[in-house]
Amino acid sequence: MTDRAALRQQILDKAVVHGKVVLSSGKEADYYVDLRRVTLDAEAAPLVGRVMLELTSGLEFDAVGGLTLGADPVATAMLHAAAAQGRRLDAFVVRKAEKQHGLQRRIEGPDVAGRRVLAVEDTSTTGGSVLTAVQALREAGADVVGVAVIVERGARPAVDAAGLPYLTAYELHDLGL
Repeated sequence: MTDRAALRQQILDKAVVHGKVVLSSGKEADYYVDLRRVTLDAEAAPLVGRVMLELTSGLEFDAVGGLTLGADPVATAMLHAAAAQGRRLDAFVVRKAEKQHGLQRRIEGPDVAGRRVLAVEDTSTTGGSVLTAVQALREAGADVVGVAVIVERGARPAVDAAGLPYLTAYELHDLGL
């Protein structure tokens, strides 16, 4: 089984929850894709890293991350998968608001100024979280080369409107949703 097929099965087995839910966008849905059940899972997380690296192999970047919390395990999985392949890839975390103490940084981890970075998210319905990260990254002097998500739930129009390449490992139809 390919990594992509194995990760799809992990998502179906562990992350898709059926029932009425209200999404962060305020929209109601008959199911929820709880990708933290996959991105933080010992068996599935390595698959996340490899699948996302393969997905983004056509882009040049040397750091990856996004808005905390959904992006954090995705970026970390990619960092570890890259290291296993002998590639150096830094990860970063974009805070929802600038820290009010210490170094008062909005972006934690290695400095992103002047670097080519990839913004990631586990799943995106409106694009709000990942585009908030993109804005913070640009304000910090990063060159955002694209956006990549594991599961696309409807954010494509917003990310396309922002003029960024938008890469998705799975669309809802890939998951039978």
